[in-house]
Amino acid sequence: MSTPSSTGPQFRSGFVCFVGRPNTGKSTLTNALVGDKIAITSNRPQTTRHAIRGIVNRPDAQLILIDTPGLHRPRTLLGQRLNDVVRDTYSEVDVICVCIPADEAIGPGDRRIVEQVQTIAPKTKKVGVVTKIDRVSPDKVAEQLMALSRLMGPDAEVVPCSAKSGRQLDTLSDVLVSLCDEGPAFYPDGELTDEPEQVLMAEFIREAALEGVRDELPHSLAVVIEEVVPRDGSEIVDVYAHLFVERDSQKGIIIGRKGARLKEVGTAARGQIERLLGTKVYLDLHVKVAKDWQRDPKQLGRLGF
Repeated sequence: MSTPSSTGPQFRSGFVCFVGRPNTGKSTLTNALVGDKIAITSNRPQTTRHAIRGIVNRPDAQLILIDTPGLHRPRTLLGQRLNDVVRDTYSEVDVICVCIPADEAIGPGDRRIVEQVQTIAPKTKKVGVVTKIDRVSPDKVAEQLMALSRLMGPDAEVVPCSAKSGRQLDTLSDVLVSLCDEGPAFYPDGELTDEPEQVLMAEFIREAALEGVRDELPHSLAVVIEEVVPRDGSEIVDVYAHLFVERDSQKGIIIGRKGARLKEVGTAARGQIERLLGTKVYLDLHVKVAKDWQRDPKQLGRLGF
């Protein structure tokens, strides 16, 4: 019996996007299925700011997972652009997964997202995913599965899973593969993401800076990698980055007393970046104020939005 290959007739491939309200576990699920960290995670809403591609390589298939920002009611130009990213993604994928956590009742926001998915991409295959099943009893999981099935309609499959414990991840992967058409691999075997290294580095820094901060700061924080320079005669890579906030008070939060907070951010982010690059890193961080950048089209453009 021959093993399926990326050129064989049995091989399947396709693009899958995860959508849902903010903080429903989309990024954690993407990382778990890929088997490595390619999307940052946080308990803060709107942590993900663009569509991140993660690649699941199997002997019989290749899934390209697109982790999108959480759909929300936008209050700024940035928020509008994040929602546009999600809606644009709907039309480009083979399967749309609507993620709803097991420990939260289905609400108006969830219903609005399902309505948008059905309206914008009526012919695209749909899967309802009940996430975070490790947090509740089996009875609660069953209740949520039934509620989500009613919401998604009779044509959608519904799968429970836990990215944290790994429960049912194989089942979800199998369901997604079954919904994809036969076709070749889009990326070389072993590749986990098509995100540029500088984008991932900026995201790791932003994730570290988001830990333990006040509610208003996550929306106001952006990170730009200014320069990445291999040091002459050394294996060390010098990485220079700017963290942008909207007000001087936020700058103080990021830096902390006598720079202690910024040092913690640098230490946490450097470990992630060293793992990404496979070498020692010197990380140079500077915090700058870009007043009301979320509402300024020119500044949004400079910051990569």
